[in-house]
Amino acid sequence: MTIAPDRKRLAFLFIGIVALYAVVQAGLSAGWIGRFYENMLMNIGINIMLAASLHLIIGVTGQFSIGHAGFLAVGAYTSAVLTTKLDQPFFLAILAAGVVAALFGLLVGAPTLRLRGDYLAIATLGFGEIVRITLYNIDYVGGAAGMQVKHLTNWTVLYGAVVVMLVVIANLTNSAHGRAMLAVREDEVAAEAMGVPTTYYKVLAFAVGAFFAGIAGAMYAHQFYIIQPVAFSFLKSFEILVFVVLGGLGSLSGAVLAATLLSVVNIYLQAFPETRMILYSLVLILVMLYRPQGLMGNRELGDLFRRRAKEA
Repeated sequence: MTIAPDRKRLAFLFIGIVALYAVVQAGLSAGWIGRFYENMLMNIGINIMLAASLHLIIGVTGQFSIGHAGFLAVGAYTSAVLTTKLDQPFFLAILAAGVVAALFGLLVGAPTLRLRGDYLAIATLGFGEIVRITLYNIDYVGGAAGMQVKHLTNWTVLYGAVVVMLVVIANLTNSAHGRAMLAVREDEVAAEAMGVPTTYYKVLAFAVGAFFAGIAGAMYAHQFYIIQPVAFSFLKSFEILVFVVLGGLGSLSGAVLAATLLSVVNIYLQAFPETRMILYSLVLILVMLYRPQGLMGNRELGDLFRRRAKEA
């Protein structure tokens, strides 16, 4: 009895996912992975979630959003209030963070996603700034000083959230709904002429992307002990945008790869924040000049493996 190639790939992928978790967990339990590298792993996981959630909006549906830090902030503060102020379980706070961020995505998406191009970008930027300035003026969550948060994020919870999110986004992209979103990205006018409800799918992508950004916010808030509105400025949205553009618009694998690489660079440049932003700007310029399609273009790692298998 032979096993179908797709089942073989899924089996190898499952084994790889479990093996990676087991290796890292063993290293953390035995103390082989120190606090510095543990924080690096957590940063990478959170940034992968942010990059993949924005990938669904920009890379799959083609809607240029630069206010993603707003959804991150909504998720972070929602979960922090539930665990710190209301003493609720962490898993409930994670779910609530995603749901509230998705509701904000619907509220913002329904009126603004009828816009296109630069106008949509300006509208989403305005949303992100409204969220940040509002948080500055709410004393209940600490205002500009921020609020202290319990440290509840761990490797198991974060890794599980990342895996679930990537599986959901990959399956959504390969479904009939995903093909409709891709049609909107390629030619919105033609997609609408063929009967695709373009506004519906743009709002759907926005809501799902906001949901996972909210969950990333919950992980972020409970990893760094304190959250402040200044951490969710336009620069944070720009950083997430760089992940998606560098990885390749339309490539989930590329977004994950770029988030991993730039997270490592970011860790080592924390003492030089100005240098970090200069680096990000240079990366964007060089990518646009010499490889406008990004690291992976619109291909996935699985496509490369399948092509090599055919050549062999």
